[in-house]
Amino acid sequence: MLFFNHDLKKLSDEALMEKASQGSERALEVIYHRYSQPLLRYFYRMLWQDKPKAEDFLHDLFIRILDNRTAFDSSRKFSTWLYSIAHNMCKNEYRRQAFRKQANSLIVISDHTHESVSNHLDQLAFQQKLDQVLCEEDEDVRAMFSLRFELEMDVSEIARVLQCPEGTVKSRLFYLKKRLASRLQQYKLVLEK
Repeated sequence: MLFFNHDLKKLSDEALMEKASQGSERALEVIYHRYSQPLLRYFYRMLWQDKPKAEDFLHDLFIRILDNRTAFDSSRKFSTWLYSIAHNMCKNEYRRQAFRKQANSLIVISDHTHESVSNHLDQLAFQQKLDQVLCEEDEDVRAMFSLRFELEMDVSEIARVLQCPEGTVKSRLFYLKKRLASRLQQYKLVLEK
Protein backbone atom coordinates (compact mmCIF):
# COMPACT_ATOMS: atom_id res chain seq x y z
CA MET A 1 0.00 0.00 0.00
CA LEU A 2 2.81 2.44 0.83
CA PHE A 3 4.43 1.60 -2.49
CA PHE A 4 1.35 2.74 -4.39
CA ASN A 5 1.02 5.94 -2.36
CA HIS A 6 4.68 6.73 -3.06
CA ASP A 7 4.09 6.22 -6.79
CA LEU A 8 1.01 8.43 -6.67
CA LYS A 9 2.98 11.24 -5.05
CA LYS A 10 5.13 11.42 -8.19
CA LEU A 11 2.13 12.10 -10.45
CA SER A 12 1.03 15.55 -11.57
CA ASP A 13 -2.13 17.04 -10.13
CA GLU A 14 -3.91 16.50 -13.41
CA ALA A 15 -2.90 12.82 -13.54
CA LEU A 16 -4.08 12.39 -9.96
CA MET A 17 -7.47 13.88 -10.85
CA GLU A 18 -7.67 11.51 -13.79
CA LYS A 19 -7.16 8.61 -11.36
CA ALA A 20 -9.61 10.16 -8.91
CA SER A 21 -12.26 10.39 -11.64
CA GLN A 22 -11.77 6.65 -12.11
CA GLY A 23 -12.48 6.09 -8.41
CA SER A 24 -9.03 6.21 -6.76
CA GLU A 25 -9.46 7.50 -3.21
CA ARG A 26 -5.69 7.42 -2.68
CA ALA A 27 -5.23 9.90 -5.54
CA LEU A 28 -7.61 12.27 -3.75
CA GLU A 29 -5.65 11.79 -0.53
CA VAL A 30 -2.44 12.84 -2.28
CA ILE A 31 -4.17 15.94 -3.67
CA TYR A 32 -5.50 16.74 -0.22
CA HIS A 33 -2.02 16.51 1.30
CA ARG A 34 -0.58 18.74 -1.44
CA TYR A 35 -3.16 21.48 -1.17
CA SER A 36 -4.74 21.41 2.29
CA GLN A 37 -2.26 23.73 4.02
CA PRO A 38 -2.01 26.36 1.24
CA LEU A 39 -5.81 26.33 0.89
CA LEU A 40 -6.28 26.65 4.63
CA ARG A 41 -4.02 29.73 4.62
CA TYR A 42 -5.93 31.10 1.62
CA PHE A 43 -9.31 30.65 3.30
CA TYR A 44 -7.97 32.01 6.59
CA ARG A 45 -6.85 35.23 4.92
CA MET A 46 -9.95 35.53 2.74
CA LEU A 47 -12.45 34.75 5.50
CA TRP A 48 -11.51 37.42 8.00
CA GLN A 49 -8.86 35.35 9.79
CA ASP A 50 -11.52 33.04 11.17
CA LYS A 51 -9.72 29.72 11.55
CA PRO A 52 -12.80 27.55 12.23
CA LYS A 53 -14.53 29.06 9.18
CA ALA A 54 -11.39 28.50 7.08
CA GLU A 55 -11.30 24.86 8.20
CA ASP A 56 -14.98 24.44 7.34
CA PHE A 57 -14.44 25.92 3.90
CA LEU A 58 -11.45 23.64 3.30
CA HIS A 59 -13.58 20.64 4.24
CA ASP A 60 -16.44 21.82 2.00
CA LEU A 61 -14.06 22.43 -0.91
CA PHE A 62 -12.73 18.89 -0.81
CA ILE A 63 -16.27 17.52 -0.60
CA ARG A 64 -17.03 19.49 -3.77
CA ILE A 65 -13.94 18.06 -5.44
CA LEU A 66 -14.94 14.57 -4.39
CA ASP A 67 -18.48 15.07 -5.69
CA ASN A 68 -17.31 16.67 -8.95
CA ARG A 69 -14.12 14.77 -9.65
CA THR A 70 -15.43 13.56 -13.01
CA ALA A 71 -16.17 17.17 -14.06
CA PHE A 72 -12.49 18.17 -14.03
CA ASP A 73 -11.04 18.73 -17.50
CA SER A 74 -7.55 17.20 -17.34
CA SER A 75 -6.37 19.45 -20.18
CA ARG A 76 -6.68 22.41 -17.75
CA LYS A 77 -4.32 23.19 -14.93
CA PHE A 78 -5.67 21.66 -11.72
CA SER A 79 -4.50 24.40 -9.35
CA THR A 80 -6.30 27.06 -11.41
CA TRP A 81 -9.53 25.01 -11.30
CA LEU A 82 -9.11 24.41 -7.57
CA TYR A 83 -8.47 28.05 -6.65
CA SER A 84 -11.31 29.19 -8.91
CA ILE A 85 -13.67 27.05 -6.85
CA ALA A 86 -12.13 28.36 -3.60
CA HIS A 87 -12.41 31.96 -4.77
CA ASN A 88 -16.05 31.51 -5.78
CA MET A 89 -16.81 29.97 -2.39
CA CYS A 90 -15.39 33.08 -0.71
CA LYS A 91 -17.36 35.40 -3.00
CA ASN A 92 -20.56 33.54 -2.14
CA GLU A 93 -19.76 33.86 1.55
CA TYR A 94 -19.26 37.61 1.19
CA ARG A 95 -22.67 37.91 -0.40
CA ARG A 96 -24.33 35.83 2.32
CA GLN A 97 -22.73 37.72 5.17
CA ALA A 98 -22.88 41.22 3.65
CA PHE A 99 -19.63 41.53 5.55
CA ARG A 100 -17.96 44.28 3.62
CA LYS A 101 -20.32 46.98 4.87
CA GLN A 102 -19.98 45.89 8.48
CA ALA A 103 -16.23 45.25 8.37
CA ASN A 104 -15.30 48.90 8.01
CA SER A 105 -17.06 49.78 11.25
CA LEU A 106 -15.78 46.72 13.15
CA ILE A 107 -12.11 46.88 12.29
CA VAL A 108 -10.20 49.29 14.46
CA ILE A 109 -6.80 50.17 13.12
CA SER A 110 -4.30 52.25 14.97
CA ASP A 111 -2.40 54.57 12.68
CA HIS A 112 0.15 55.41 15.32
CA THR A 113 2.90 53.18 16.56
CA HIS A 114 3.68 53.77 20.24
CA GLU A 115 6.92 51.87 20.36
CA SER A 116 9.98 52.15 18.24
CA VAL A 117 10.60 49.35 15.79
CA SER A 118 14.05 47.79 15.70
CA ASN A 119 15.75 46.39 12.63
CA HIS A 120 15.12 42.90 14.02
CA LEU A 121 11.34 43.08 14.15
CA ASP A 122 9.58 40.04 15.46
CA GLN A 123 8.02 38.12 12.54
CA LEU A 124 4.77 37.64 14.41
CA ALA A 125 4.26 41.38 14.87
CA PHE A 126 4.91 41.97 11.18
CA GLN A 127 2.47 39.21 10.16
CA GLN A 128 -0.24 40.60 12.43
CA LYS A 129 0.16 44.09 10.97
CA LEU A 130 0.17 42.74 7.42
CA ASP A 131 -3.03 40.79 8.15
CA GLN A 132 -4.58 43.89 9.65
CA VAL A 133 -3.72 46.04 6.63
CA LEU A 134 -4.95 43.39 4.21
CA CYS A 135 -8.28 43.18 6.06
CA GLU A 136 -8.94 46.74 4.94
CA GLU A 137 -8.59 45.75 1.30
CA ASP A 138 -11.35 44.58 -1.02
CA GLU A 139 -11.75 40.78 -1.14
CA ASP A 140 -10.52 40.62 -4.76
CA VAL A 141 -7.34 42.46 -3.76
CA ARG A 142 -6.83 40.10 -0.79
CA ALA A 143 -7.33 37.18 -3.15
CA MET A 144 -4.74 38.60 -5.56
CA PHE A 145 -2.29 39.06 -2.70
CA SER A 146 -2.74 35.47 -1.51
CA LEU A 147 -2.59 33.97 -4.98
CA ARG A 148 0.49 35.99 -6.01
CA PHE A 149 2.62 36.26 -2.89
CA GLU A 150 1.62 33.23 -0.84
CA LEU A 151 0.78 30.69 -3.53
CA GLU A 152 3.18 32.22 -6.09
CA MET A 153 0.79 32.02 -9.04
CA ASP A 154 1.69 33.98 -12.12
CA VAL A 155 -0.44 36.86 -13.35
CA SER A 156 -2.16 34.84 -16.08
CA GLU A 157 -3.23 32.15 -13.59
CA ILE A 158 -4.56 34.79 -11.20
CA ALA A 159 -6.52 36.39 -14.04
CA ARG A 160 -8.12 33.03 -14.85
CA VAL A 161 -8.94 32.33 -11.20
CA LEU A 162 -10.48 35.77 -10.63
CA GLN A 163 -11.97 35.96 -14.14
CA CYS A 164 -10.56 39.37 -14.95
CA PRO A 165 -8.05 40.76 -17.47
CA GLU A 166 -4.33 40.31 -16.79
CA GLY A 167 -3.89 44.07 -16.99
CA THR A 168 -6.33 44.51 -14.12
CA VAL A 169 -4.37 42.01 -12.04
CA LYS A 170 -1.07 43.76 -12.80
CA SER A 171 -2.49 47.19 -12.00
CA ARG A 172 -4.13 46.11 -8.75
CA LEU A 173 -0.98 44.29 -7.62
CA PHE A 174 1.14 47.35 -8.42
CA TYR A 175 -1.05 49.69 -6.38
CA LEU A 176 -1.40 47.14 -3.57
CA LYS A 177 2.40 46.90 -3.28
CA LYS A 178 2.62 50.69 -3.08
CA ARG A 179 -0.03 50.81 -0.34
CA LEU A 180 1.63 47.99 1.60
CA ALA A 181 5.04 49.61 1.32
CA SER A 182 3.59 52.86 2.65
CA ARG A 183 1.56 51.30 5.47
CA LEU A 184 4.33 48.90 6.50
CA GLN A 185 7.31 51.20 6.05
CA GLN A 186 8.24 50.88 9.72
CA TYR A 187 8.93 47.20 9.00
CA LYS A 188 11.12 48.03 6.01
CA LEU A 189 9.07 45.66 3.87
CA VAL A 190 10.62 44.99 0.48
CA LEU A 191 8.19 43.57 -2.04
CA GLU A 192 10.28 41.83 -4.64
CA LYS A 193 7.58 40.24 -6.73
